[in-house]
This record gives sequence, C-alpha cells and structure tokens, in this order.
Amino acid sequence: MTASMRKEILINSNDFETRVALVEDGQLAEVWLERSQQHSLVGNIYQGTVEKVLPGLQAAFVNIGENKAAFIHASDIDGQDNQVEDEKYTTEYGSHDSISQILHEGQKIVVQVYKDQIGSKGARITTQLSIPSRYLVMMPYNPALTAISARITDEVERERLVEALKKMNHDNQDFGLIARTNAEQVSMTALYHDFRFLQRLWLRIDERIKASKSPSLIHSEFSLAKRVVRDQVTENLTKITTDSNQLFQNLSEFLQDFAAEWSGELIEHNVSRPLFDQFHIDDEIDRSITKRVALKSGGNLVFDQNEAMTTIDINTGQFVGYKSLEDTAFKTNLESAQAIARQLRLRNIGGIIIIDFIDMVEQSHKEKVLQTLVEHLENDSARTNVLGFTGLGLVEMTRKRTTENLHDMLCESCDKCHGNGSIETIETISFKLFREISRSVKQFKASKVMVIGSRRLVQYIIDEHSETLAELEESLGKRISFQAEDSYERHQHDVVLL
Repeated sequence: MTASMRKEILINSNDFETRVALVEDGQLAEVWLERSQQHSLVGNIYQGTVEKVLPGLQAAFVNIGENKAAFIHASDIDGQDNQVEDEKYTTEYGSHDSISQILHEGQKIVVQVYKDQIGSKGARITTQLSIPSRYLVMMPYNPALTAISARITDEVERERLVEALKKMNHDNQDFGLIARTNAEQVSMTALYHDFRFLQRLWLRIDERIKASKSPSLIHSEFSLAKRVVRDQVTENLTKITTDSNQLFQNLSEFLQDFAAEWSGELIEHNVSRPLFDQFHIDDEIDRSITKRVALKSGGNLVFDQNEAMTTIDINTGQFVGYKSLEDTAFKTNLESAQAIARQLRLRNIGGIIIIDFIDMVEQSHKEKVLQTLVEHLENDSARTNVLGFTGLGLVEMTRKRTTENLHDMLCESCDKCHGNGSIETIETISFKLFREISRSVKQFKASKVMVIGSRRLVQYIIDEHSETLAELEESLGKRISFQAEDSYERHQHDVVLL
C-alpha cells in the first residue's frame, strides 16, 4: 500500500447488524457486514466430532455444533505424517496419509474455520490453528515455526524480525510465531507486547480445549469491528468513527490494550445525520451490487457473477478516444484495470475471475494494462494471482475467497426470473399453454376446457391469438374458455378439463 495513503474507518452499529467501511484517500475501498443472525465463523476454534469419512475425496465431515457439518480435506490436517506409516496418496498439495488412516467416525478433533459456509457448502476447517494479533500470528502446536510475511521484502528487516521472534519464543513449547506485514519496522517493545497478549490468550484457549465436550465452541474470533481495527491500525489510519456509544467504549479499551501507541483519533458520531449517509457510503454500497459500473471516460464495466466464476466485460460506451481505435481501447482498459481492482475489493469477489478487456494490438499496451491491474491489486489484503492474457485475449486471475461476496450477502434470487436474469416472453408462455391444452385433451376425456390464467396472459391470447385459439378448438373438437385471475403471476396458468 502506498505509504502516503490516508485511511479512515467508519463503523455503523445497532442491535441487528454492524457495518464497517474502510475509506482510503476519501474513496470507499472495502466494506464488511456482520448481522446478528449471520455472523462469520472464520477464525473460530471448535472441539468437533468426526461424522463421516470420505476416502474417495480424501475428506471428512465434522460436527462443530453449527447448523451444517464442516468439511476438512486431508491436506488441512496437520502432522498426519507423524501419526501413521501406512497408505499414502499424492495430490496437488503433495504426499499425505490416507484420510481413513488419520480420522475415524466419532473421533474428537480440534479445528479452526478458515472459510465460511457459502450456499449449500459447509464451512471449511483445518487442524492447523492460527491466531492473529496486531503484529504476530500464533501457530499452536508448532513451536519450532518462525516465519516472516512474504510481503516484507527487505532482507535486513527480515533478519531482524527472525531474531526478535526467536528471542521472544526461545523457551516456549506451545506455539510458533509468524511476523505479519504490519510488523515491519515495529519496535521490539511493541512486538513483545503482542507476544504477551498471545501467551495469555493461548493459556485460556488451552484450558477450554482440555475441559470442553464435543461439539463446542472453544474460541470465538473478535467481533467484526475489533477485527478490522486490529488489522488496519497503522500510521496511515488517521481516524476511527462509530455511531455506537457501547462500541466507542469497547474500542477505546481495546485500543488501549492492543495499540496504545496509535496516534489516530477515535470519534463517537452523535449528530442527527446518520454516519454512512454523511459520507455517502450507502450510495456506494448500492452501486456495488449492480451489474454495470460506469467509468469516468464514458465506458463501463459489466460484472456477471455465478457459482463457478466471475466474468467482467469492458465496453467503451460513449468514449471514442482522440487518435485511433487502439488509443481508445488502451485508455479505456487502463481506467478499467484500476476500477476492477477496486471493485473486486469492494464487492469481495473471490474465486476464478475472467476479464474481457477491449482488444489491443500493441504488446506494450497489453503489458501496461496488466501491470496497472497488478499494481492496484497490491492494496488488496486478499491473495490474488494474475495469470496474464490467454490466446483469446482474456485475462485470467484468482482472488482468495473466505466469506460470501457483498452481492450474495445483500441480495437474493429474483422471484420472477429465479436468478436467471431474464423471463420468458408472453408469446412463449402462450404457446406452451396451447401445447399443454392439446396434450391434456388427448390424454384425458373432457367435454370442454377452461383455462385459468393471469390477466395479462388471458388478455394477450384474446388480443393476439384468437385465430390460433379457434383453430385449436376445431382440431381438438372442444370449446376452450378463459378466466382471468388477478392473483396469478404473468406466467401462471391452470388447465381445467370439464
């Protein structure tokens, strides 16, 4: 992230939901939502019970006390190589013991959620526990581990942090340590303060593990507001504003305990105008769940999200450039690359992403667009991987998915089109009705036919297809009458044989 980028956190909280917005240089960058009935499980630690082992998938279902069984893959089970010496299998993750040699039904197992349940899929879990603080990540049961975030690239700083971690953790047999990106250039005093916090936390967690029954919740991750503050409190963060007095008090205590040296300002918003309205956050959120995103140049992006992947199409719209078609495409694509990086964060889109940039001929232009996309994705805390242009001129990339995207959290399938994005024409519905009448009359005995349908459908058939209706009556030898029903949707109808 750019060193000079100024950040601000806005927190809107009430009895039924908490919404947190991260604003960077005056522009909404990310938004998080936690509802009282739909809280995230990511980071929670459970004492679980193995319900079912699936050797063919090298996976198992574990009851963690939630409404759906959680899913664990053999690659997410720590230390399996030390447990058995029997059958091995090889996957993209490497060589592992067969899961049937590691787990059995009824077995108690301590796990942590790393991906929320999405749709019909249960939460993804791992036995490789990790508990973050502000600068460090604690790795229980792995005391030999000392690691540094890959985003810290200065070799001198990496060596300093390695020595600091080893010095703090030299006689600890409970957990290893990883230095987070936030640890760069942080003093030894601040690191040690974090280390002591994690030590106290682990003592409490370990006691609960030993005393708890299965299934049960052992450790709950911080509330949404505290998690965001924990991860975002840096020298770039100048202000935290909340409209909840209770949360203001909680965050004040949390900052004193967790980031006492932070020089920013914690503010309680108590004016009449709602906090998110004052900063136009709700308007930005509303725009972030639409398919089309307007560009300043007059072009636009079109997002199409489905279960398998997300596709993004770029259109020039009203922008015609100044020199040539190549110039127009290049300028639109450059602007689009920046906008896409921001929209992926804001919408929290994960998984496989395909970007259809406007066709460019010059290789240098393609490289510049790709470079712009990668540079702006550096501000994203989620792991991304840009694979470059394919032979068809599409850009393939991935973004790590851990929670539901914003659209799925705020929206549901349309009850008219059932998520298809389109509905059958009234003519199509009419012809389907005619086929149904013909099929019913030939299958069952009846003297006449009555159709009960929506007012629009009945009126359309009478106005546009009276001749077709007369021909159908003649061919079937039956009289067909219609009754309009105001409570029916446009596509609804019933064929009644009398």
